[in-house]
Amino acid sequence: MSPAAHAASADAALASGITEVRYSLPDLLREVQMERDAPAFAMEKLDQGEIAKFFKKARPRRATKSRK
Repeated sequence: MSPAAHAASADAALASGITEVRYSLPDLLREVQMERDAPAFAMEKLDQGEIAKFFKKARPRRATKSRK
């Protein structure tokens, strides 16, 4: 099922008051495998070290002595 079809079924479900959405497990697994095989996913895995640097807590700076 295409993403547009998922969106259409989700919109229809909201209009009818249904809040549960079910997906086919084989479809989900196939989609996950395609995403894992994509070059963008490989780059994301390689960049995890760089991404982690952005979220690392900064070391406290030393207080500068006031000049009089």
